[in-house]
Amino acid sequence: MRAEKAVIPPLIQKKNSVKRRKLYLRASNIVLGLIFPVCLLIAWEVAGTMGYLNPVLLPTPSSIWKELVSMTETGELVRHSGISTWRALLGFLIGGGLGLTMGLWVGFSYKTERLLDPSFQMLRTLPHLAIAPLFILWFGFGETSKLLLIAKGAFFPLYVNTFLGIRSVDSKLFDVGQVLQFSKWQMITKLILPASLPNIFLGIRLSVSVAWLGLVVAELMGSSAGLGYLINDARSFSLTTVVFVGIIVFAFVGKLSDSIIKLLEARALRWQDGFKGEEAK
Repeated sequence: MRAEKAVIPPLIQKKNSVKRRKLYLRASNIVLGLIFPVCLLIAWEVAGTMGYLNPVLLPTPSSIWKELVSMTETGELVRHSGISTWRALLGFLIGGGLGLTMGLWVGFSYKTERLLDPSFQMLRTLPHLAIAPLFILWFGFGETSKLLLIAKGAFFPLYVNTFLGIRSVDSKLFDVGQVLQFSKWQMITKLILPASLPNIFLGIRLSVSVAWLGLVVAELMGSSAGLGYLINDARSFSLTTVVFVGIIVFAFVGKLSDSIIKLLEARALRWQDGFKGEEAK
């Protein structure tokens, strides 16, 4: 009993030390990430205050912040942000869901790859701006054309990365499955899909980013609400502060959605042991 009691305190101390080190690394990462933008904002504010910048073309961060607070208080910014977020989410679910399904199907079937993949690769190269006029002609200026444009962008990153994730699975895993006498379903669910998850999560992150890009194009082409409409309307009246507010909200929501996916990825891939970069000593 005395020996066990003697062993427990060092273990507790080691565990606390690991926790402190993790907290220190997180705090240092946050500080490092803030150094450049904070310095940029300070230089920007000083240059604008001293009159080196044209306030119509490049307003100071303080005036942009005042506009952001004012639009938030009136509820205008919240309303437009909510509409854009709903469009991006729904478009991502449609396009990303189809991309994941087709990536799995094409990845598991060589014949399906020969049949569909060349057409998908050709369609993948078509830019949003080239497709948007067609969608508007076919489906009008309503929600359908916007959602389809967003879904088109969200489809291909998830499709390509799911396909590559399945095809890059180590062939030795199949030998392991045969030794363990796995059925085809067990081979897919216990070996192939878990090994493909890093690529699938990468595809999800890219699809979310492209969904936001597609949203901007859709709302700039024709819309009566949303952040893209807000930016386009402000541009028409040279309200540069409002344009910057829309850009900031786009950046914030995009970063927030990416961080949520990274958190889910970290939890789902706890088993993965990979190189995470060298730590500063």
